[in-house]
Amino acid sequence: MTHDRKRAPLAAALTAAERGWAVFPLRPSDKRPALHGETACPGIGDCAGFHRKWEDRATVDPARIRRAWADIPFNVGVATGPSGLVVIDLDMPKRKTNSNADTPDGAATFEALCERTGNAVPATYRTRTASGGQHIYFTAPPGVRLTNTAGRLGKLIDTRAWGGYVVAAGSVTPTGLYTVIDPTLPAPLPEWLYARLTVRQASRALAAVPSSSSSRYVTAAFRAEIATVQAAQVGERDATLLSAARALGRFVAWGDLPLNGVTEALQAAGEYAGLSSRQCRSTVRSGLNWSIARNQLRRPA
Repeated sequence: MTHDRKRAPLAAALTAAERGWAVFPLRPSDKRPALHGETACPGIGDCAGFHRKWEDRATVDPARIRRAWADIPFNVGVATGPSGLVVIDLDMPKRKTNSNADTPDGAATFEALCERTGNAVPATYRTRTASGGQHIYFTAPPGVRLTNTAGRLGKLIDTRAWGGYVVAAGSVTPTGLYTVIDPTLPAPLPEWLYARLTVRQASRALAAVPSSSSSRYVTAAFRAEIATVQAAQVGERDATLLSAARALGRFVAWGDLPLNGVTEALQAAGEYAGLSSRQCRSTVRSGLNWSIARNQLRRPA
């Protein structure tokens, strides 16, 4: 059966929503979001009160999906975080005339990782991307907020969770069609994969734990602010990170905490909550600079 480029995207979006996956429109024949950016935000409708990005606007509501895909054959993006998914993205090597033809792709590297760790290749929902790569879907552990990674599991292996999305099967780009390889329902993320994905996040978030010379008050305040940022919900994450940076900046100004350590811990906590690396850097820098400038001469007696 031929691919119906006009009707297939809507069908794909509705199918994903039936599985409980929050979807949003991507540009036709493209992988980029079709929604307006922050600078062009009209401040009305879904964005009344504040700009809502693609992750915030992703939906499982069939009525909204039918309206969005009624006239334009948008490709379909699945917002992995709101969908409760962790997707392993297995890429293909970049095509370069002088590259080694024997370079393994992401799928081969992932299979080797499974074999090396004594684990079977998981049986779960899997799609083939337009470029020939693969997306392996898992359900995220309950109560856990994983974020995107790049290369942590191996070369040409990325992961998509909070702050990320994948192109759904049924979408099409100039390089090809996204198709289902294994229709099995997504399996829970294996514990051994979860451990590999979280070990670095945990170590980064604890990188600036105050030394024993810091007071109990400073230590408690530091841990509380980091925990608050990590637990921040969609729509509150950036404001929460800014507030934490301002709160901890005073301790930097007073010499109780190291600037580099606090910066790294806030960056890690913001990324853990689902913010992009770039957004975290900007917010943390703004909050710390604001607080340090105002507290350098105001240390309490």
